[in-house]
Amino acid sequence: METLPPDWLSLLILTFVLGMKHGFDADHLATIDGLTRYNARHRPGLARYCGSLFSLGHGAVVLAIALGVSVLAGHWAVPEWFGTLGAVISIAFLVALGSLNLAAVLAAGPREMVQPVGLKGRLLGKLRHVSSPPLIALVGALFALSFDTLSQAAFFALTATQFGGWAHALVLALLFMLGMLLTDGINGLWIARLIARADEVALIASRVMGLVISGISLLVAAFGAAKMLSPTVDAWGEGRELAFGFSLMAIILLSYFAATHLIRRPAPM
Repeated sequence: METLPPDWLSLLILTFVLGMKHGFDADHLATIDGLTRYNARHRPGLARYCGSLFSLGHGAVVLAIALGVSVLAGHWAVPEWFGTLGAVISIAFLVALGSLNLAAVLAAGPREMVQPVGLKGRLLGKLRHVSSPPLIALVGALFALSFDTLSQAAFFALTATQFGGWAHALVLALLFMLGMLLTDGINGLWIARLIARADEVALIASRVMGLVISGISLLVAAFGAAKMLSPTVDAWGEGRELAFGFSLMAIILLSYFAATHLIRRPAPM
């Protein structure tokens, strides 16, 4: 669970950055990858919008939870164990996703494109293969029904009540959704373009992003565990939430642009 800053402007900026970071969650990437690949064969015109549709469904649930919690905040005190449990679950998922995606990169054959590996997507069954905008949005909504996402939305709402109530919670939830929509939408477009060219450059680009997903997941998990286990690390990280968020996004975006530059190169003859 993130420690949110006490001033409103910093909170707005950090919430948007956290939404962008959430959009790069390995489970999101893996499911958007699957939806985009399926629709590239069945509805090519829809394929590039799978990421945006997924994110809109996901964001709708975050909005609903944030508004509900902000309304009930005056009658409900957050248990002390809530934040700790959320952090432990988040760290466990990050370690699992980071390890699985690293293994996927290492196990990929010389002519095999690396696909992101997720955990939640495997529970959706046939919903991973849908070709209807409302159903793709439904997949995103179902993804939001997890402890990690729900606790984050609730935490935003409870923090927002310190500044005025449900309207502030709505603003935070919208900013989180906008950040997530940006990265999920870009990811859907990028995957659609990657699928369109299955040459050596595309293979390299897929490995670059696979390693970035794995590295970021494991790095964030390690830092979260260090903060829980070491009061010194926890104190050092206090007040640096924005710097950490921007640093992570800078690493991800630089890697994304590097991979995008690769797939823009002409295909070898």
